[in-house]
Amino acid sequence: MTEPQTPTTAEELRGAGLRVTAARVALLETVRDGDHLGVEAIASGVRHRVGHISVQAVYDALNALTEAGLVRRLEPPGSPALYEGRVGDNHHHLVCRSCGAVVDVDCAVGHAPCLTASDDRGFAIDEAEVIYWGLCPQCSQAKASSSAP
Repeated sequence: MTEPQTPTTAEELRGAGLRVTAARVALLETVRDGDHLGVEAIASGVRHRVGHISVQAVYDALNALTEAGLVRRLEPPGSPALYEGRVGDNHHHLVCRSCGAVVDVDCAVGHAPCLTASDDRGFAIDEAEVIYWGLCPQCSQAKASSSAP
């Protein structure tokens, strides 16, 4: 029995109804290789792979990839948008109040229990964004060290 082939980035773009360009391939691969990246970091990664690309072209491509469900946009309050390649699993995020580190965290229990609101007010809920705020281990340790006598 043969194992199913993983689609190439170009095939994923085509499958989502998007035109395949070197910039879009590089952008999607940069987002997937990174971890909650901002637009400038993505632009830098794309430039490293294919040469020049404008920041506006990066925004345009990110919007198209987000709309197609290939990329997820995370917008923690007070922070610029971040992008990640982990999509479709309704995971959540931990954000450090001090350094801004962002890490993924799976849904607390079972299959997306957060999609069942106590009162949906007639909405057909298909996604929930939960952001846990606190201090990452490094910032917690630094805070404890700075407050020690």
